[in-house]
Amino acid sequence: MANLIVVTGPQAVGKMTVAEKIRDRLGYSLMINHDSIEVSDKIFGMGTPAQKELNKIIRKGTFETAIKYDIDMIFTFVTAFDCPEDIEYLNSLRSLFEATGGQFYFVELEADLQTRLERNITPHRLESKFTKNDIDRSQKDLLDTIKKYRVNSDDGETIFPNHIKINNTNLEPDEVAKQVINHFKLQQTKSLKKWILHTRWNAKTVCWLWRYQNNLYILIFAKNDILWYAYIIREHKKI
Repeated sequence: MANLIVVTGPQAVGKMTVAEKIRDRLGYSLMINHDSIEVSDKIFGMGTPAQKELNKIIRKGTFETAIKYDIDMIFTFVTAFDCPEDIEYLNSLRSLFEATGGQFYFVELEADLQTRLERNITPHRLESKFTKNDIDRSQKDLLDTIKKYRVNSDDGETIFPNHIKINNTNLEPDEVAKQVINHFKLQQTKSLKKWILHTRWNAKTVCWLWRYQNNLYILIFAKNDILWYAYIIREHKKI
């Protein structure tokens, strides 16, 4: 069975960076909303009927493949909470993953407008999302969207059973990821655990493990080159 974590929130709230931190800690596969947008835009042009259809096909195929091969996923998505079509789409994803025994987690981020405008032009965002490199257009789209749609839930509004809302205006992405993991009591994927175990005993590698302040640090070397960065597992007593 495969699980799905949807990280939602308005443009430039930090969905991608938080999703990346969750991915790094849990070993989930990640598809940001712009992965399918950028590919379909490159082929057919943004906003065309063909682009919109291909965008849907890519996402649908990715989720179905994840379920087929038992791969836990993270997906970033801008939700218009006052748009029935968006809620219906998210419910369809929930049904899709829960039908095979998986879990659906809904992580909602919010931040003040000034913070989002600043994050809208960070190098990491511009490098990862080609269509956001037109700063003027991107900023206009950000401002227009909040005029047209309700891109955060109302206080006390719960859309799904596994729904957490976090104001990350003054939080680092890694701290948000920790909150999400602890709140839902999420565990590493089996594939990540197996990879670590395999690497630990592979004769061609050297694995250093040490504990500091309740964290377990893993540093792996292969052929005198760093194969993987120092990976932190929080509150794990054994591997």
